[in-house]
Amino acid sequence: MTIEIVSVNIGKPQQVQYRGRELSTGIWKTPVEGPLHLSYYNLEGDGQADLVHHGGRDKALCVYAYEHYPFWERELKRPLAYGAFGENLTVRGLPETEVCIGDIFRFGEAVVQVSQPRQPCFKLAVKYGVPELPVKVQETGFTGYYFRVLQEGEVSPKDGLIRVFRHPKAVTVSFANRIMHHDKQNAEGIQRILDVEELSGSWQETLRKRLAGIGNDAPY
Repeated sequence: MTIEIVSVNIGKPQQVQYRGRELSTGIWKTPVEGPLHLSYYNLEGDGQADLVHHGGRDKALCVYAYEHYPFWERELKRPLAYGAFGENLTVRGLPETEVCIGDIFRFGEAVVQVSQPRQPCFKLAVKYGVPELPVKVQETGFTGYYFRVLQEGEVSPKDGLIRVFRHPKAVTVSFANRIMHHDKQNAEGIQRILDVEELSGSWQETLRKRLAGIGNDAPY
């Protein structure tokens, strides 16, 4: 099955004013039509401002489901252009409930793999002037997710995504979001996510610390 790529979006970091200070953000993305080179770190012409929390091998591409757009247009009371959530790929047919950490897809000449859910950051609040927006995104589970690049190559919107490997652990992005943000003391759920070796390093570190904390909470 081919998943439709509705839009490929790129953008370089820009300086904006927020609460009386200047900050750099790459959340503004613009749709592009032609072919681009996808490297291990990002799409040609794209960039991230905060390389501590964004970008890197585990977060080369940010993906967001087009199915969520109508909900957010109602919530934000405005039409939304593709790339509205700072995503590189706006896709149809692959929401968080239908994709698993470790799944592998062919994207044009490139090969990509799901590494972790996206954790919404305050830059969304900056973009829309809605301070509570990142928390709302987290609560809905409509977070999007990241791809790492296993094979570089030329890609374009018309290519689509073809799933070539379904991870046998079947840990969906939706499940990982629930454990990370809502069912935080679920040791069994945390371990189930950690059992996926392809999980990003940052999520592994966070969940291992949490699991150790749960073990230390037991009364003496």
